[in-house]
Amino acid sequence: MKPIDSDRQRAVEAFLYAEADLLDRWQLDEWLALFTEDCRYVVPTTDLPGGDPERDLVIIDDRRVQLEGRVRRLKSRHAYREYPSSRTRRLITNVRIVEENAGEIIVEANFAVYRFRSGASEPYVGSYRYHLVPAGDQLRIRLRRATLDNETLRGHGAISIIL
Repeated sequence: MKPIDSDRQRAVEAFLYAEADLLDRWQLDEWLALFTEDCRYVVPTTDLPGGDPERDLVIIDDRRVQLEGRVRRLKSRHAYREYPSSRTRRLITNVRIVEENAGEIIVEANFAVYRFRSGASEPYVGSYRYHLVPAGDQLRIRLRRATLDNETLRGHGAISIIL
């Protein structure tokens, strides 16, 4: 096992925690600013968690333009499932830097996102995989993949929040 650079580890953890806070506070424009221009946000289906969006059906496969549209919709009245916005609480754990190469940091972490709306609460549990790139003294997201452990979306019906 490669030795851990504790400063890099702390910086990555702080970045993921700050990202989670932006999403929980519905600061979606600030969250979108964390992404690179060539970014991708992927959520595979629950029955094919290893699904490749190039050849498999996935729940979400957003490039920058689609991600910008998603944020615009979520902030408007047109996202009827999220107007008014749900309350969410994200727990991020087991943050691990799994690889560093060519200016990219590959990170895996676990998550639990709790969504509260209309007197009901719904948990989404799974793992993240990030490809982060340094941009000056900050990090930016090139790839954000949220793989659900939930076997189905029953009770949820759909994913109307950003995981």
